[in-house]
Amino acid sequence: MKKTLIIFDIDGTLLYSNKIDSQCFAVAYKTVFGKTFPTIDWREFPHVTDDTIFKTAFKAHHNRWPEPAEEETFRDHFVALIEEKRKTNPTEFKEVPGSKNTIDQLLKDDQYLVGIGTGGWEKPANVKLKHLHINTQNVYMSCADNQPTREAILEKAIAAAKATNDSIERIVYVGDAIWDVQTTRNMQLNFLGIRRAGDHEVLAEAGAKNIITDYSDYNYFLDQIGKAIPPL
Repeated sequence: MKKTLIIFDIDGTLLYSNKIDSQCFAVAYKTVFGKTFPTIDWREFPHVTDDTIFKTAFKAHHNRWPEPAEEETFRDHFVALIEEKRKTNPTEFKEVPGSKNTIDQLLKDDQYLVGIGTGGWEKPANVKLKHLHINTQNVYMSCADNQPTREAILEKAIAAAKATNDSIERIVYVGDAIWDVQTTRNMQLNFLGIRRAGDHEVLAEAGAKNIITDYSDYNYFLDQIGKAIPPL
């Protein structure tokens, strides 16, 4: 049977965190290194991945690349902060409507394979997914650990899926941000945008053809997956 591989971003695609996670990134950096993080507008960085964002800021402040131990110390503080926020403000972190059920349904269907390709590091990504009980078993997961670009992250997820499945005939990436549009355009990869109601034009103006608001209508989601094309 021919299969479709659907790869999901996390933040803004499977869950909402109201920018609290980005603020945690900046607070952790200040705590560990005593420097004010330059900005949480990720568009200001060469690539929107935790790996590149952290290393770019660190090099600007220290005129050198971070040592692995320095990166690990920062990552541990960042993870601890997002775990704390989920305990003290659990209602601030919400599922994009229908995302959990959609993942579960896809994993039960032999026509589909599921991947996650996120610009975040693996440890914080797993904290976010676990908080909302989003299934990651039998999911091809690729994160930003030692991967500076989003293209590299998606290529890793695709390679892992193809290594165990020789029947993939279609691949679609589902994401919410401008950089998701840019990445899939660069790769000529089918793209399905997801954006809150009333905000679809952000992705449409960037070149996305198909955009949904959430996953509340599973059949409509599958229909849009079937129609998805690379951004123009």
